[in-house]
Amino acid sequence: MLIDGRHHRTIWVADDGVTVRIIDQTVLPHELRIVDLVDLESAAVAIETMQVRGAPLIGATAAYGVALALREDPSDEGIEAALARLIRTRPTAVNLRWALDDMRRVLANQPRGRRVELAMARAAAICDADVEICRAIGTHGLALIEAVARRKKPGEPVNVLTHCNAGWLATIDRGTATAPVYAAQEKGIPVHVWVDETRPRNQGAALTAFELLHQEVPHTVIADNVGGHLMQHGMVDLCIVGTDRTTRTGDVCNKIGTYLKALAAKDNGVPFYVALPSTTIDWTIEDGIAEVPIEERAAEELTVVSGRTEDGRIERVRITPEGSPAANYAFDVTPARLVSGLITERGVAEASAAGLAALFPPEG
Repeated sequence: MLIDGRHHRTIWVADDGVTVRIIDQTVLPHELRIVDLVDLESAAVAIETMQVRGAPLIGATAAYGVALALREDPSDEGIEAALARLIRTRPTAVNLRWALDDMRRVLANQPRGRRVELAMARAAAICDADVEICRAIGTHGLALIEAVARRKKPGEPVNVLTHCNAGWLATIDRGTATAPVYAAQEKGIPVHVWVDETRPRNQGAALTAFELLHQEVPHTVIADNVGGHLMQHGMVDLCIVGTDRTTRTGDVCNKIGTYLKALAAKDNGVPFYVALPSTTIDWTIEDGIAEVPIEERAAEELTVVSGRTEDGRIERVRITPEGSPAANYAFDVTPARLVSGLITERGVAEASAAGLAALFPPEG
């Protein structure tokens, strides 16, 4: 997608063929900073500190982290040490585990002298596959937007509400929840996006708004609690959000606050869709509320905010009383009963075990 008219991916390999580069998302939208990942630890820290975030991008970064680790130690023990370090970085997004399992499979029983080459090639393939998956998600989600557009007056935009950032910054390119929006834009369908700010890290206000602005998609940033009001007054046609882990029964774990949006949508008859690559489905889990581990991050993310001052400086300020404790739950689970459908690379599935199995039948 575009930044200042130039195409970017979120992660790529430098011209030297060994350095992995990322966009540091902790300083967006105020600064475009490129960070070099040169070893296992820099890749792990990038995931932990959310320089990269979003389930697909986390998985891709972890895959490159394995490749970088093998430059120093290509032994079986080196592989396992790298996998152990990276799996600890983020507990909720299932793409992390999927990517690491995939790298273990690709590297198993391979000669040490070829492991770095194979690992780099597999990480690149994971990235390319994710781009095509997101493109397919956009195609299937476009049909939902087109259906709404047909009921609108000529020139009247389709209003989509989203939460957090499930855009290209959370993937490699195009995004999941934003992919249908970009597909609609490319087809000339008027579309407008309501962008939840998404406290506490403000991924909506900082990241989704940033990419929609550069992609020239009409949008409006709103406080997290405005969505219900908009739905009550007929100002939202459909909700499309992303997910970090989806159970085999269709429960969806996404950024904290998603569940409340789904409740409001249900109460107001607004379709609530979740866009996801199949790599985000955890086939081992049935009950999302009981079984999905919910990451609790540092309280400082909630109590301290950063922003640009009028004179151009980036400053951090505390917004809570000194000494007041804060709990920073990063995700919540939306039960399948509140989800209108799951937009995948193979089509739109009912949010149920049968719906997912119909599109992704068990092997064998």
